[in-house]
Amino acid sequence: MGGIQVSSKQTTGKNGIIDCDVHVYLKSREELNKYLPQPWRDWYRPLNRAYGNIQGNRVDAKPPNGGGAGTDPDFLREQLINEYGIDYAILLPRAMLNNLPDPDMASAVAAAYNDWLADTWLDKYNHDGVFKGSLYIATQDPIGAAKEIERWAGHPHFVQVMTDSGATAPFGQRQYHPIYEACEKYGFPLAIHPGTDGMGINHQPTPGHPTRYIEFHTCLSLAFQAHLVSFLTEGVFVKYPKFKIALVEGGVSWLAPLMWRLDAEYKGLRYEVPWLEKRPSEFLRDHVRITSQPIERPDDDKYLLTMLEAMDAEHILMFASDYPHWDFDSPRRAFPKLPAELHRRIFYENAKEFYNL
Repeated sequence: MGGIQVSSKQTTGKNGIIDCDVHVYLKSREELNKYLPQPWRDWYRPLNRAYGNIQGNRVDAKPPNGGGAGTDPDFLREQLINEYGIDYAILLPRAMLNNLPDPDMASAVAAAYNDWLADTWLDKYNHDGVFKGSLYIATQDPIGAAKEIERWAGHPHFVQVMTDSGATAPFGQRQYHPIYEACEKYGFPLAIHPGTDGMGINHQPTPGHPTRYIEFHTCLSLAFQAHLVSFLTEGVFVKYPKFKIALVEGGVSWLAPLMWRLDAEYKGLRYEVPWLEKRPSEFLRDHVRITSQPIERPDDDKYLLTMLEAMDAEHILMFASDYPHWDFDSPRRAFPKLPAELHRRIFYENAKEFYNL
């Protein structure tokens, strides 16, 4: 399969790449406990994932000095930042909190994760500013989430708010609006990442629970599609004209046909959504970005290139590797050879503009 034009000899310089999905993890529960007050320190127990791959991370991503993949800033620099010449890495921790029935617990754990990420990655090991962070929130506590966003406003290295795709209701609905108001006020986009779907208090986006991981993983995009349609039809981007979202690790090629369908429905049903004075798809360029991993790669790359054109990838798509997961997308091999301007937009410019880097 064709590779993108990145020199294999350059391993320490910058290559014009912003990686929008880099996962970092706690070394141990004790690391979180330093930031988690009582009674939550004793009460909090993560709800285990409903589905899990046998090998969740790359087998070579374990640091040589011990610990799990994504726990050592120095090794991550060596294996990702220096190897590929990454300019910025957008860090997404994996707290996965939207499934917890206790909103106070969920917000307390989110705050602890944010304190840990700031201390461990964004301040202590970030002399060159290459690491940019994501503020975790729990959507079952919108007021608490808004307060957490306010708490970190102005931090130089937090660039977005993030939450799981698992939810009790589509994200356009008004109970979530305090989150979007805070995001707009403090200039944070909201990233949505797969997690907690069908777990705890959350609904499964499929008709029922899949039997195997391959079903679950293939259908990750279904929740993203539902949330995006909800954002658009509920008028979130009309009410909050500066608010933006990033759809992270939910696939890519579904976007164009979904928008074609939604625009077609809008022609006959626009009386239901009078606040939309233009087609739903026309909000994408100003408000929505989607990350590339896992990108669908057909046998013939011409079909992917056609789909990238159809979805306006030049302005909407941002590169992501999903390091250190098992399905990591190398910046050198994830895409077929792209036109130079499209390559520059996907790998650098779109994220630079979106995150004001």
